Amino acid sequence: MKRERAGKRPGLTPAQARRESKRVRLERTAEILSRLRAAYPESTTALHFKTPLQLLVATILSAQCTDQRVNAVTPELFRRRPTARDLAEASLPELEELVKTTGFYRNKAKALKALGQALVADHGGRVPRTMEELVRLPGVGRKTANVVLGNAFGIAVGIVVDTHVQRLTGRLGLSPETDPVKIERDLMALVPQDDWTLWSHLLIDHGRAVCKARKPECARCAVNDLCPSAEL
Repeated sequence: MKRERAGKRPGLTPAQARRESKRVRLERTAEILSRLRAAYPESTTALHFKTPLQLLVATILSAQCTDQRVNAVTPELFRRRPTARDLAEASLPELEELVKTTGFYRNKAKALKALGQALVADHGGRVPRTMEELVRLPGVGRKTANVVLGNAFGIAVGIVVDTHVQRLTGRLGLSPETDPVKIERDLMALVPQDDWTLWSHLLIDHGRAVCKARKPECARCAVNDLCPSAEL
C-alpha cells in the first residue's frame, strides 16, 4: 500500500475498515507491521531479565505497574532470591518489602512465593516451556505465559495483548473485540506467526511514543493513512 503524505492522505474511514475483505486486511496489517518495524528497529521487551525465571517474576510484578518501576525493584529481588527454591523459602514479609513499590505488593508477594513452591514441586525449579504448564502456575495467565514463551524461549504460541495492544488494535480497526482473548485470536489470524512476539513489542512502543491513550499524535504517526481512527 502506498502511503500518502501526512495531511494529504485520503485516509481509511471506519466504514471502509469494517467492510474490507480478509485479503485487504491482511495486506494492511502487513504494511503496518513493516512500517512499525522500520520506526522501532530495536523493539523488544522493556523488562530486564537474564533467565526465564527472572522474566516470569518481572512480568508478574508488572501488573498495574510500569516496567521502569519493576526494573528498579528486580535487581535486589533477584540478588536475594535468585532461584525458585529461594522464592519458595522466602518469608512473606521479606517478599512484601522487596516488591512493595510495585503496588498490590501483598498479593504479588503471595504469588511469588506460591510460584516458587509450584516450580520446585512440579518442575524441578525450572520454568516450563508450554502454555498449558505455565498457566497452571500461581499468578500466571495467558498474557504472562505469552511474554515468557516469546521472549525467554523464542516460542510463539500467541500474542501478548496488554492495554497498549488492545487500544491500538481497536484504533487500527483490526478487531472489533474488547476481550483480550478474542483480540488475540483476531490478531493471530492477521499477523504471521514468526512476528507474533515482535508485533506486541511494536504496538507497545508505538502506543507509548505516539498512539497515546489520551491524546494520540496522529500527525506524526507512521501508519496514519492505514488507520481508520486517525485525525489530521
